[in-house]
Order: sequence, then C-alpha cells, then structure tokens
Amino acid sequence: MNAYAEVRSLIAADRAGTAVRGWARDYLADLLAGSTAVAAVRHPLGFACFPVWRGDTLGVCLHVWSADARPHPTTSTMHAHSWDLVSSVLYGTVINEIIEVTADPRPTHRIFEVHSGAEGDLVRATPRLAGYRVRSREFFREGDVYTLRHGVFHVSDVPGAAATLVLGEYRPGEPDLSLGALGGDDHWVHRVTCTEAETDALARAVLNRLTDQSLPEDLEERCDPATP
Repeated sequence: MNAYAEVRSLIAADRAGTAVRGWARDYLADLLAGSTAVAAVRHPLGFACFPVWRGDTLGVCLHVWSADARPHPTTSTMHAHSWDLVSSVLYGTVINEIIEVTADPRPTHRIFEVHSGAEGDLVRATPRLAGYRVRSREFFREGDVYTLRHGVFHVSDVPGAAATLVLGEYRPGEPDLSLGALGGDDHWVHRVTCTEAETDALARAVLNRLTDQSLPEDLEERCDPATP
C-alpha cells in the first residue's frame, strides 16, 4: 500500500484525527532519524511543504505554517488547484474562503496560469479578465477534514501556527490558476528549498507539537467539503 492509499484509509476510518496525527508523527520521526530523505520547500503562499510522496497523479504533502509566516505571492492569494484536495488538520486553524470568479464589465483581475516544473513556476498571463466575490468562509480546526475540488478558487487564511496532511489527485492538462493584476505579465517564481538543518528544525518543531497535543477520542468524525 502506498502512502496516499494508507493516509486516505486512515482519514476515512479515523474519528478524531488520532491515527492521522500518529502517521504524521511516524513520518517526521523517520525523517529526523535519517530513514527518509526529503527537503522542505518554502511556498509563496506562506507555508513550508514537505513533499511526502509522489505517484503518477497522486501525492501526499505535509503543509506547515508558523505563527509569523506571511504569504508573498507575485499575483494574489486567490488561486485554484489543478488537483482535487483532501486535507486533514493536524493542529491549528485553517480558514478557507471560497471565491466565485465573475464576468464583470469592470474587471478587477486577470487570470494567470501557473505551470510548475524543475526550473520553478512559470506564471503566464491569460486574456481572461474577471471580478470576484467571496462566496463562503469556513473554519477547520484540529481533527477536521475538508475537501476541495480542482478549479475552485479559494484563499487559505491561517491565523497562527498550523499543520495539515494533504492528499492531492492531479488532473493532467489542467494548470493551476491565480488571480493577479490586470496589467501583470508572464514571469517566473522560484521556490526556496530549505537546507537540511532548516528541514530538521521544522520537522522537530512539528513533531514536538504533535507529541504534546491530544484531542478527545470521542469526537464525531468530521469530513466537510468546502462549499464550491
């Protein structure tokens, strides 16, 4: 069984996120022991990503926000994935705003495509102009699981320290999208790979948080889709 299938099974069967947090603790302990070789990557949206496992169209990531993390996108924080997401909140709070992109006679943004590769992210301006409105604002806390379909624009607002274990099912041929400035041009974004020491320090901080944390065992299972 690969890591995607294993975590997906735990999420489906878990009642309060206990088993999922245990899986994350084991992964981080193996990383710190040298059994797993991976480097965390700093994302422009303000979190660090541990690329836990990759298959053909499936992936598992551990996303970590620190209390002082700030996003620094070259377009905006409003974006849509090219993959279906299932996210289990290990600790902290994730606020998900669902964005409805609208046809507007006075558009405020241009839609950009994000093409990721070994050299970085190529952010391409498209001819599509749009306005937007916030359709919903949802709060997800420790032990919660939420889903988000590909192509749904959203903003993830994380007030303070948090970590999520994320499953992704990719949709080949569909690029990631972002809303940016009307006059924006094509450009490259290069993500910063953490050093081994930085990766270990981050992994140890998350592991300590997960080890110290416990949730009631009798919480009802919660798996709520973000409203598209």
